[in-house]
Amino acid sequence: MKKSFANILPTNLRNTLRLSIYRAEVLIQRARFSNIKTPSGGWPVLMANSFPKSGTHLLDQVLMGFSTVAPFSPHIPLPFFSYDGKTGQKRSLQDALAYINALHPLDITTTHLLAWPEVVEAVCTPKFIPYIIFRDPRDIVVSHVFYVSEIESEHAHYKYYNENLKNFDERLKVSILGRPEVNIEFPNIADRFDFYKDWLARPEVLSLHFEDLIHKRRETLGVIVDHFLKRVDTLPSSREQIIDALETNINPHRSPTFRSGNTGEWKKYFKEEHKKLFKSVAGDLLIQLGYEKDKNW
Repeated sequence: MKKSFANILPTNLRNTLRLSIYRAEVLIQRARFSNIKTPSGGWPVLMANSFPKSGTHLLDQVLMGFSTVAPFSPHIPLPFFSYDGKTGQKRSLQDALAYINALHPLDITTTHLLAWPEVVEAVCTPKFIPYIIFRDPRDIVVSHVFYVSEIESEHAHYKYYNENLKNFDERLKVSILGRPEVNIEFPNIADRFDFYKDWLARPEVLSLHFEDLIHKRRETLGVIVDHFLKRVDTLPSSREQIIDALETNINPHRSPTFRSGNTGEWKKYFKEEHKKLFKSVAGDLLIQLGYEKDKNW
């Protein structure tokens, strides 16, 4: 497949060019919305944090919809992922704090940001309006199998999933149980979620179920807007106009990792052995997140 000019450039140069273009766009946005007063606390950063395979790009698109009614950037410059996809290596706390500190007012950022205590405290300030999205962990492990084995050929586990595992059932087991035998961090699904759970306990962070953005979209967009308006009270647009703007900006097929966007898809792939394995490591997690009342599913 023919590579684009941007993909041929060295990573550092490519990122520098992206940031230069991005900052120019921000200046244009500021000029475009110069009639809007700066909020009393200054313009914040909008943060779309997510557990991987939970609707990351959907939340990105929703938050970028604010750029049509306010001087926020219409693009995300450089995301932050706590694990390097190609190597599986974990980024450091210092990397995460450096990224957070480099963000500017009116930025919109997307992250898979672990709930390191220092990071949570840095984000839960008036500088940010943070959101986090997650979905049914059973759907997450199914999506993870497709992503690792079919979509992302440079993923750290791609070769193992395709060469060492015979079929989808075996891959699904690994996505549930993790790979504790390797020297890169990939624990079971409940332990992976534990890295993010402290975000859900903070009132400054709006927690969102992916399923609600699919099945109760308008209502959920209203909740997203209300969270925003607690911090920004100078927009001339009405609440309904802002909701319209966010909804118009949603197009899942623009996502580079979009596959189906369905909910409850795990029911097509989970066999009894997968259910037993999942309940053994993450049955309580489903109850904590509100996806089940007990383990009788």
